[in-house]
Amino acid sequence: MVTKNIKTYTNESITQLKGADRVRLRPAVIFGSDGIEGCEHSIFEIISNSIDEAREGHGKKIEVTLHSDYSVTVKDYGRGIPVDYNPVEQRWNWELVFCELYAGGKYDNNSGDVYNFSLGLNGLGLCATQYSSEYMDADITFGGFRYHLHFEKGENIGGLKKQPTNSKQTGTAITWLPDREVFTDIATSPEYFKQTLKRQAVVNAGLSFVFYDEANDETTEFLYERGIRDYMDELTVRTRITEPVFWESSAVGRDREDKKDYKLKFEVAFCFDNESSVTQYYHNSSFLEYGGSPDKAVRTAFTYAIDNYLKTNNAYKKDEKKITFADIEDSLVLLSNSFSTETSYENQTKKSITNKFIQDYMTEYLKKSLYVYFIENKADAEKITAQALINKRSRESAEQTRLNVKKKLTGSLDISNRVEKFVNCRSKDTKLREIYIVEGDSAMGACKLARNPDFQAIMPIRGKILNCLKADYNRIFASDIITDLVRVLGCGVEIQTGKHSKDISSFDISKLNWSKIIICTDADVDGYQIRTLVLTMLYRLMPELIIQKKVFIAESPLYEISSAKKTYFAYSDREKTEITSKLSGKYKIQRSKGLGENEPDMMSQTTMNPATRKLIQVVPEDVKKTKEMFEMLLGNNLAARKLHIEEEGHRFIDWTDVM
Repeated sequence: MVTKNIKTYTNESITQLKGADRVRLRPAVIFGSDGIEGCEHSIFEIISNSIDEAREGHGKKIEVTLHSDYSVTVKDYGRGIPVDYNPVEQRWNWELVFCELYAGGKYDNNSGDVYNFSLGLNGLGLCATQYSSEYMDADITFGGFRYHLHFEKGENIGGLKKQPTNSKQTGTAITWLPDREVFTDIATSPEYFKQTLKRQAVVNAGLSFVFYDEANDETTEFLYERGIRDYMDELTVRTRITEPVFWESSAVGRDREDKKDYKLKFEVAFCFDNESSVTQYYHNSSFLEYGGSPDKAVRTAFTYAIDNYLKTNNAYKKDEKKITFADIEDSLVLLSNSFSTETSYENQTKKSITNKFIQDYMTEYLKKSLYVYFIENKADAEKITAQALINKRSRESAEQTRLNVKKKLTGSLDISNRVEKFVNCRSKDTKLREIYIVEGDSAMGACKLARNPDFQAIMPIRGKILNCLKADYNRIFASDIITDLVRVLGCGVEIQTGKHSKDISSFDISKLNWSKIIICTDADVDGYQIRTLVLTMLYRLMPELIIQKKVFIAESPLYEISSAKKTYFAYSDREKTEITSKLSGKYKIQRSKGLGENEPDMMSQTTMNPATRKLIQVVPEDVKKTKEMFEMLLGNNLAARKLHIEEEGHRFIDWTDVM
């Protein structure tokens, strides 16, 4: 007989988390995550308190140190935290600030007595970070005294230590180690600090942020004396097509009739640019990753103003669809920096705000300002609206191309029947299947005889394929070689609408038919060129395959070295020298033939057998350098290509052929 231990659900089943456990057992509720993102947010809570002090005019510098053990120190030169006895609350202020959620000095921002515009509003950050720390030390200089507090895992150790000081410098220094029992990962990277502090410097004009990376012994300072105006110059000074515009305004209003009024001020800087596309929104200096009210205001106002200008000036073609913000954003660089005394964040992580008054006021202000700007700056208005139309028509053309390509690449027949000369394999398991892209019919014949037909397929390409970096999409997909190859791969293509825009994509890597895509060409100049053109096609149409490390190059031997006992294969001159130096007696060296002339056994051993072949994995270690190299070798920059050949060409010349 089997008995079950059935637990009853009674009044005693209801429990309450108390003290530090409210954060330590549920960190995601406060910080949005119990992973590295939550740990980073806990760090920003402390930094934001120092920013609030500086914004009120107390201190011009904030110092942040990332220690080698991932503990953090944040030091400011503000007024210091009041930590002595509070007769109103009849408790010690340090208990309220460090040990009580929803306690702080920023609840009555509209009065303007202590803080006007604050990052910290909910009284959660310092206490929650303290609770989630393995330890925390606070050193505070305030009112002629120096105070020290020490906490371990949310509990105070030793009480408040206080001593008088003659120092006129006030401020707060907090050092803490995020607890691995709370967060799954505390290894915050220096890049997080650099990105965060740079953003804060941008939106807090004249405030210096000094970051010290202890592990790398590196100090970096971020300071923008004119705030977003200086950052705008940094982003666009060389490539902008209009000069930056800077507007600022302030207002008082409410989100609903039955709510109280609050204060709003904001500044916006923007220009249009040939190479950059940046839209960033900040509120009370918190970076709004998901935008919210300011983002909606910008989208509505810019789309309305540019559409109105195009209609007024008859710039649309007959029956042409109206502009969208995506067409504007493709060439827009815009920085929005707003502040309010009442803020409705979507959640504690402060990545989006929902204030209706902010959205409505900014929308109307931007509409009117853009209308006047277009009247007063006719030349800029023409540039902006013309560029937006170009982006729009490019997007629509790409969308149509995508649809045409999708139709061309889909069908009911099996790919082995639809693609000429393609040789499929037996396995249906995409985790095992490999496809060899080979050069011509003769190479295909050799590879077909040497392959394992259970999991290796062959796709021949006929001659040198189109340079996909130079050609437009219509020309690319008019090529049967390319469309056949795309069809065989099965995952679709990524079609970009412009320089800065996101992909309009029918690409789906889950539909890729192969675990490995292996480019296999002759080890000569023609073979290298074909290999480069295939890589260029993949880079242009399916870059995600390279990012996901699905693309390989089959390295074929340069030399076949035959001795009385054994045949060796050398893949470089150095390897040839190493092999021959170990051989005694006579041996014969033969330069490798083309793939089509190799014996099947040799092809299997050197190129196709997973146990003995050599594959080079194509990896996107530096996407920017990869992009620059492709465009230099195969793009339209003839001067750069000529210089590269002059400086590097000698490395690739086969001097034995020259001699």
